[in-house]
Amino acid sequence: MRPQILAPFLAVTLALPVAAQGPSRPIPYPVTPPAEFQKALVKGTRTTSGKPGDRYWQQFARYQLNAKIDTERHLVEGNGKITYFNRSPDTLSTLAMHLYQNVHVAGAMRNEAQQVTTGFDMRRLTVGGQQIAKDTRMGAGYRVTGTILTLTLPKSLLPGDSVELAAEWVFTVPQNGAGRMGWSNENLMFLAYWYPQISVYDDVVGWDRDQYLGSAEFYMGYADYDVTIEAPKGWLIAGTGELQNADSVLSDVVVERLKRAEQSDSVVSIVAAEDIWSNRVTKAGKGNRLTWRFKATNVRDFSFSVSKESKWDAVRVAVGDRNGDGQPDYARVDAIYRAIATLWPQAARYGRHSINFFSKYTGYAYPWSHMTIVEGEDIVGGGMEYPMLTLISALNDADDSTLYAVITHELAHMWIPMIVGANETRYGWIDEGTTDFHETQARKDFYLGSDPEKGERDLYLRVAGTSREDPMMRWTDFQLPGAYIVGSYQKPASVLYALRGLVGEDKFSTGIKTFVRDWANKHPTPWDFFHTFDTVAGRDLWWFWRAWYYETWTLDQAVAGVDGATVNIEDKGLVPMPARLTITLASGETIQREVPVETWLGGAKTASVTLPAGSVVTKVEIDAPKAFPDVDRANNVWEKKS
Repeated sequence: MRPQILAPFLAVTLALPVAAQGPSRPIPYPVTPPAEFQKALVKGTRTTSGKPGDRYWQQFARYQLNAKIDTERHLVEGNGKITYFNRSPDTLSTLAMHLYQNVHVAGAMRNEAQQVTTGFDMRRLTVGGQQIAKDTRMGAGYRVTGTILTLTLPKSLLPGDSVELAAEWVFTVPQNGAGRMGWSNENLMFLAYWYPQISVYDDVVGWDRDQYLGSAEFYMGYADYDVTIEAPKGWLIAGTGELQNADSVLSDVVVERLKRAEQSDSVVSIVAAEDIWSNRVTKAGKGNRLTWRFKATNVRDFSFSVSKESKWDAVRVAVGDRNGDGQPDYARVDAIYRAIATLWPQAARYGRHSINFFSKYTGYAYPWSHMTIVEGEDIVGGGMEYPMLTLISALNDADDSTLYAVITHELAHMWIPMIVGANETRYGWIDEGTTDFHETQARKDFYLGSDPEKGERDLYLRVAGTSREDPMMRWTDFQLPGAYIVGSYQKPASVLYALRGLVGEDKFSTGIKTFVRDWANKHPTPWDFFHTFDTVAGRDLWWFWRAWYYETWTLDQAVAGVDGATVNIEDKGLVPMPARLTITLASGETIQREVPVETWLGGAKTASVTLPAGSVVTKVEIDAPKAFPDVDRANNVWEKKS
């Protein structure tokens, strides 16, 4: 366990100053970023304002990949070239790569059960045309440890230079790959983490060599992709990026409908059931096989689906003014689903609302040509996101509102982590928690009058302060069993509701938009997130970040009683937050008062608010808007007995 993970627990036992009033309480201490982040500040790649530094740099790659799909044996044969650009100031003697499929190898390190396969069979790896041997102890060579391939280069890669890698590989597609990819019912394959991917080398940590264990998700660098996929005729392929040869692979009628959908505000059926059974989806191909080609620019991953019996709906969506010409820009929303998915005729409409909403809410227009939603029953539990593409369960046992919630959640991921490239492997909350927050905002907009925030908050409060909770800042893969979900989803969403309540709607909205804008296509850390909101709020919120993100403390403010014109407040929890009072007088007048957070930061556990002499108080409520996740709301209200 790393030292910065232990620090919050030491605070509970060591940082116990004498309270100003009543028994002592732990006082949060300022957040000190780890040494590697502080070095980045000195080097000028990061700032304490939350913005990237003037000397911020980021690596880049270009992938040319080819995949041959065997739909009967569930086999992928791949080959390709990767050009890696060293934009850092460092000379690199080694490269690190992710071989995510190796999580399925027998005996692999993992933190949840996986179907066992042979993983990646790396048949060839070259650097600059030179064949590289495996397990070479001296000189150029590579070794594989779990899901990480470490490559010693024949020649060090200088700053500003590039190197070209080439590889050939093969792997068997698992029926369920960590709930994120695989095959289902012989009529659907979803291919993710299907190629060797160069790890992120960043200005804070250096090479990302964290193993893929199955639970936590990914940290990926940005790249351009040029991908060809060979598959049997009749199988529809949807992928990250733009399809380059639609006229060569799709039937003429499908191409015509697709063009119509790109101009339509109503959902268009691109492929219907009769098209599937009459073999009118694709061209015949050569030797009954077709080669599809996709290109994607500056994205962090590439995935694709291969389906034989899926319907396809599409509709355009307004995303705002991408290029600043004063005219609205559009993307296309696709829904690809099988007949078993009875709720899915509404999926394209749900996706249309989501993309439009998030483009406005985040202040960052959806940047790509399409957003494709693929139904993947038996492969994925819930949903899983990739650039321009998401895989979602059929959800046949649920209702329409559940399907909308899952779709809008996965589409919110297009902003974080697809546009804002956070490290999900270590800090799942920055990705899932922000997305959970965005999901509830979209649900409120779609289902007017609903209160999805309450549901998220209640899920957190069920485990708040118990042994089933871990600090959010503990690395995701190392949280207690069962703690990952609350610590990455419901608690961070609830804390964002609290942050909004603390700083106000306007500053909170500005904070979200600033973070997305400043870190689009870059790699923020938690401390960049904290600094951004400090800057926007105009004050150092160190106590907020420490109490909520580094600890498992809880908030429990209570009305201790009313003594004439004096209202007594007790802070029974450990999280310091301002106590905001709504006080009703006998005259019917309602007044607002606040016990500032500084009172609790000074060590106090009780405080009093004195009203003008003669005031007759009939009711007191703490946090009447319910902005903060208080574990016991029963003691938030006091009413005078008649």
